[in-house]
Amino acid sequence: MAGDCSSHWPVTNPPRGYLSSRRLLEHSTRSIGQTVIHTRDPCDGTGMGVAVIGASMTKFGQRDVWIRELLSQAGEECLTDAGVAPDDVEHLYVSNMASGEFEGQTGIMNLLAHDLGVLPAYSERVDQTSSSGGAGIYEAWQSVASGASEMTLLVGGEKMTHKTTGQATDIIASITHPDEYKHGVTLPSFAGMTARHYLERFDAPRESLARVAVKNHRNGVDNPKAQFQKEITMEKALESPIIADPLRLYDFCPITDGSAALMFTTEERAKEITDEYALVSGIGGATDTHVVHERDDPTIMGGVVESSKQAYEMAGLGPNDLDVAELHDMFTILEFLQLEGIGVADQGTAWEMAMDGVTAKDGELPINTSGGLKSKGHPLGASGVAQGVEIYEQLVGEAGPRQVEADTALACNVGGFGNCVITTIMEAAE
Repeated sequence: MAGDCSSHWPVTNPPRGYLSSRRLLEHSTRSIGQTVIHTRDPCDGTGMGVAVIGASMTKFGQRDVWIRELLSQAGEECLTDAGVAPDDVEHLYVSNMASGEFEGQTGIMNLLAHDLGVLPAYSERVDQTSSSGGAGIYEAWQSVASGASEMTLLVGGEKMTHKTTGQATDIIASITHPDEYKHGVTLPSFAGMTARHYLERFDAPRESLARVAVKNHRNGVDNPKAQFQKEITMEKALESPIIADPLRLYDFCPITDGSAALMFTTEERAKEITDEYALVSGIGGATDTHVVHERDDPTIMGGVVESSKQAYEMAGLGPNDLDVAELHDMFTILEFLQLEGIGVADQGTAWEMAMDGVTAKDGELPINTSGGLKSKGHPLGASGVAQGVEIYEQLVGEAGPRQVEADTALACNVGGFGNCVITTIMEAAE
């Protein structure tokens, strides 16, 4: 379980120009409003007492059903997987970015509570743009850690593919700052600018980005729920059409429909229900400015640095303790920036990990065994929850052909280009 927390974290001064989220975890017990968060000394090794006991995920891709059906499918399967009756659910969180914009349907938490039969459980929709899934994990963890709920169901989902690429892109672009968007600063364009800067500044070959795409597509072959279950070659990745130079088609994730779910409870209740569960041993959240010209260094994701630091401190762990991780590879360059942000690589060196095979499934630190957003797909509100599903399944030995040897896992979910970030660490139960 958690180890010695001394001298784990290498970053001393986070970059200037980003705003940290409210720190919930500075003390072992802290009152926030009327809620008391029972945390712990990050070095005492006692754990947070919040467990994940069930998980589910629909097939990702182009689905001929609406958001209501996607959420219900994932929710019902999660209840079954966890062995929990609907009447036992006290809190329901629904992670979703834009059901109103995509489908003209709001109030999806009420629909889902009714459809799953969990009434009168408290229900809430969680929107933190493309990090809504991670934010949902944060809310679900907090609801159990605070004692407000003993059984909390989290379901994330998005329905996107019925819109044209242009329509979907416009909805997603609402994440960006309005004053920059009108001058052409979109997420793809900023990713391209950042990738060009990274490659030139750190003398990284273009091939290193292609290796991320090839690796994640290879991992997706073994994921029956992935949108793209097909391998691609280096040649195909390097010769695909340019989208935002130097990024090409295979450097981008697809538009996706899908839903995923997790069941949270206390560690004590988990022990009564099952022998196979994972503990949420650390979690952190942070916010960076989404005015990109205010960032001193576009290759440093301040929200990733801060949120992972919080998660490590809570868990009493450090980067060297990780066995597997799911990162938010909306663009291939983001895998490099997050590897450096979570502290497993020095700035400007993550590309070497890709070139040396360190992040492959059979490497020293497997990254995105699910296929990542690149291959698995990116249904906005579901993506962070699906990351949680993957690391949970790795820890309880249910990842099938994707299985690696893992006792400690991390998931990093990103909103925009690092605007909001949630980092979660789970550990296998002893």
